[in-house]
Amino acid sequence: MKKVKDFLWHKNLSVEELVDSFNSLGFQAVELAEAAKIILSMKKNNAKIFLTFTSNMVSSGLRGFFAQLCKLKIPNILVTTSGSIEEDIIKSFGGEFEISNFNVDDNMLHEKGENRIGNLIIHTTEYMKFEDEIIKILSEIYKKKQRLSSSELIYEIGLMLKDDNSVLYQAAKNNIPIYCPGIADSSFGFQLYMFQQKNKDFLVDTIKDMERITTDLSFDEKKGLISLGGSISKHYAIFAALLSGGFDYAVYMTTSHASSGSMSGATTQEAKSWGKLKDDSQAATVIGDVSITFPLMMTSVLEKMEKENLL
Repeated sequence: MKKVKDFLWHKNLSVEELVDSFNSLGFQAVELAEAAKIILSMKKNNAKIFLTFTSNMVSSGLRGFFAQLCKLKIPNILVTTSGSIEEDIIKSFGGEFEISNFNVDDNMLHEKGENRIGNLIIHTTEYMKFEDEIIKILSEIYKKKQRLSSSELIYEIGLMLKDDNSVLYQAAKNNIPIYCPGIADSSFGFQLYMFQQKNKDFLVDTIKDMERITTDLSFDEKKGLISLGGSISKHYAIFAALLSGGFDYAVYMTTSHASSGSMSGATTQEAKSWGKLKDDSQAATVIGDVSITFPLMMTSVLEKMEKENLL
């Protein structure tokens, strides 16, 4: 049986060494170290990797890191929520989000036209700029094609952004599809509705993506999942994999707990009961704030990949 070892700092300690030491530290540190090993195994075994995340992560500074991972071709498929799309676009046009705190006076913020996401602030004026820009973008796309799947629409938008720190741009540039099954649920979704009112033949077909994502996976290939948070983005990926035998590798990172019975809190073990993960899959569930756990774990993985010439 593995023994607990004391963590000791030393000069020039790398992130790779730090996360490796977590393997004998105990508690969630062990799960995080295991998650890093699993993701490295995904890459070494040429697994098709899904990266799923919710919009609050694009609100944060993780947005640029997701874009960088796409540039490095770490994930093969992205699944996210609609808020991620609009906030990536907002930031691509120079929009800036501010850091405040969790206990600010929200009535005061509302009066000032400021909107809070945890301890982050987005000014209403950023959404006004977004509305102006997205209408221009949709008008250009409409000239070429009137009916698109969600992923096709997001791809076309990504090509138009020209921002190296944009998830949409880097995904489009590197032919990484972005699936957004809940595309109507945001200001972006409302703008699609408004555009359709003026252009009745304009249609975003979300069901077409279900065909694409399921037929793009096979029983023969290895499949891996990195799920950050939960909700519809997590379930869309694991349901797609279920139809082709389930994931061979899975890492869940979330603040939710299994006791709620929610998709966000569902563990990798629970997924095996549905066949969403294979019985012999390598899997880890890390409980903690993704803004801390993911960059820490993923930096460790990238350092190992660089050392082993996998980048």
